[in-house]
Amino acid sequence: MSATATATARASLPVLPADRLAGVLPDIERHIVGPIIADIERLKQERDAIVLAHNYMTPDIFHGVADLAGDSLQLARMAAETDASVIVMAGVHFMAETAKILSPDRTVLIPDLKAGCSLAESITPDDIAQLRRAHPGAPVITYVNTSAAVKAASDITCTSSNAVEVVRSLGTDKVIFIPDRYLGSWVASQVPDIEVVIYDGACEVHERFTGAEVEELRTLHDGVAVLAHPECPPDVLAAADVVGSTKLMHDWVRDHQPSSVAMITECSMADNVAADAPDTEFIRPCNMCPHMKRITIQNIRTSLETMTHEVVVDPDTAARARRAVEAMLAVA
Repeated sequence: MSATATATARASLPVLPADRLAGVLPDIERHIVGPIIADIERLKQERDAIVLAHNYMTPDIFHGVADLAGDSLQLARMAAETDASVIVMAGVHFMAETAKILSPDRTVLIPDLKAGCSLAESITPDDIAQLRRAHPGAPVITYVNTSAAVKAASDITCTSSNAVEVVRSLGTDKVIFIPDRYLGSWVASQVPDIEVVIYDGACEVHERFTGAEVEELRTLHDGVAVLAHPECPPDVLAAADVVGSTKLMHDWVRDHQPSSVAMITECSMADNVAADAPDTEFIRPCNMCPHMKRITIQNIRTSLETMTHEVVVDPDTAARARRAVEAMLAVA
């Protein structure tokens, strides 16, 4: 089913807007956001629009107004597949750019232009040029948490879901992996036969977690399952039971229904997964992404009302970046 077909199927369900949040938000909060959700649903119909939401969005967005939701890889696929006229990206700016790159004929909106990313801002095309000079012939694999300009200077992109598979797909004995040093180190540990040149970038949310915090969680919560995102430091990953993308975390909790779980990633992830695991206790170590939290249900409504803020990517940059993203999508 196409992204729009999925959205249309959901929109046709006989469910009042606030009822989507039954069991997710307290009644008083459902009462407050219900009219806003109703406005958004009306505007989506008028604009032929869909809302794509990252797993780090707050529950009122993730469960209340998102037509399609997921991790970076899922969002990239959704953006490529949709035939909606307007895409509203409930995520950060590089995600909206990726949607525009893959759907150049669609109008792509982001509710707040300041919803950036510390990791994306850590690297430029000039940095890639220097790496290429230092390591001639090594292909550049770029994490999707980067600007369109950086993607355009790369050979192929990846997400935390498919990074290892992308590295192996190139069939080379050396790659340049940018920009996250922790994800790069984890990938290198999974491909010991390949030399991985790692750039020194990091996510301001994930790098604050420590292995000591994980051990303290285990002391306080006997038997807790610990899931960690590979953007976390090595001592966190070593102390975790499962390492993987937000999609992997969500699927693991849904499929295993553990008695208790701690997900070492951005705060809202646990809130959104909890709906699929009602009997699981969620231990919530919380580092919040200030950039993701710039997207609110209120400014999603405003974005659709005023058709702001439109994301535009230079056509030449978009074409080169598209090749890198499509090369990834062809792998996994």
